[in-house]
Amino acid sequence: MTAKILKLGSAALIGLTAMSAPALAEETMTSGESAYIFNTLLFLMAGFMVMFMAAGFAMLEAGMVRSKNVAIQCTKNISIFSIAGIMYYLVGYNLMYDGVDAGFIGSLSLWSPDDTGALADVPAFGEGEGYAAASDWYFQMVFVATAASIVSGTLAERIKLWPFLLFTVVLTGFIYPIQGAWQWGGGWLSEMGFSDFAGSTIVHSTGGWAALVGAIILGARYGKFGANGEINVMPGSSMPLATLGTFILWLGWFGFNGGSQLALGSASNAIDVSQIFINTNMAAAAGVVTAMILTQLLYTKVDLTMALNGALAGLVSITAEPLTPTLGSAAMIGAVGGAIVVVTVPLLDKLKIDDVVGAIPVHLFAGIWGTMAVPLTNSETSFYVQGVGVVSIGAFVVLASLAFWLALKFTIGIRASQEEEVLGLDKTEIGLEAYPEFGAGSQRI
Repeated sequence: MTAKILKLGSAALIGLTAMSAPALAEETMTSGESAYIFNTLLFLMAGFMVMFMAAGFAMLEAGMVRSKNVAIQCTKNISIFSIAGIMYYLVGYNLMYDGVDAGFIGSLSLWSPDDTGALADVPAFGEGEGYAAASDWYFQMVFVATAASIVSGTLAERIKLWPFLLFTVVLTGFIYPIQGAWQWGGGWLSEMGFSDFAGSTIVHSTGGWAALVGAIILGARYGKFGANGEINVMPGSSMPLATLGTFILWLGWFGFNGGSQLALGSASNAIDVSQIFINTNMAAAAGVVTAMILTQLLYTKVDLTMALNGALAGLVSITAEPLTPTLGSAAMIGAVGGAIVVVTVPLLDKLKIDDVVGAIPVHLFAGIWGTMAVPLTNSETSFYVQGVGVVSIGAFVVLASLAFWLALKFTIGIRASQEEEVLGLDKTEIGLEAYPEFGAGSQRI
């Protein structure tokens, strides 16, 4: 009897094992598929958060320029995002990612999605690191628009619309993707060990270098600098709009940095994304407070524009490495970014470089600082390699931007006339005023 019971028990155990094997296999497959889905979701959600940053740049610039130039800035910002998307499809993505192979440049070809692995009869989900191809393209595309938006604010109030948009075509389609390929595309800087997690140099300094070259070639706004060296303040149209734009950018930055983890299919990745979020927030907060304290000490009054740019400089500074710092280290990195803004904004004025929104200190100078600060918290990097990356990318962007800015200047021209500038580019460039019921507009009704 005992033997019979044992025999029946063994048979039942074998049966249960046989039944559970497919279930275990299915569970494993589902787990891989779940990681694929969560990774894709991270790209998409972070991508539309970064897209919302386009609205942030538009509002920031609308608030920082004079009312007669608000509509043209809004026009430029929606144009930038549109051109970036088209150019990144036509040439940008594959220049940046297709066949770089430790070199300098990818392929000159149209991008097209390839999801054959995930759609195969026996799906391959990338061992927990896979994602839909289109989600990656979308996430990378919104970064491109950010770099071009930096240039828009610096050159506001005196550059013609169409020459600026032509430069945007070159920047988003060629300049940005080529230097981006050197690290993010697996190029020669990546092989050296250069690290730029979410783009302090690749995105922000690239836009900053292009803006600096453009500002020098374009010249300052009429009346900004007096004959005797005096600096004439030109207040923006709306500090509430500028503040709103800064808050939108701050929010979007969580997608900017958090999405750059590139994975959300495991608990460790979820923890890393969470750490990136709080470090990003701490750096921005420290940038604000530092800028407020310094302007109080130096000028006896807190400067709102400095506080706003302090937040952005803190965000740019932490972008190169938002994962490895402690909260205290993140605060220090962001605080230095805020200090950089307060010191370099008046420096540019002394050099007679007219940066309407302060984008060069925020994105270029703070971007360099953030990139060079990476080895302070990431032991796998070195100051030498980080310096090589900063210098090489800077040199390339400067030379490429210089060549195209000069080509535009000596062909179709880039600068509005003095009369057009005085009237405002809203009227002269697009024939539409942002606030027609005020000033001259109200007199015609």
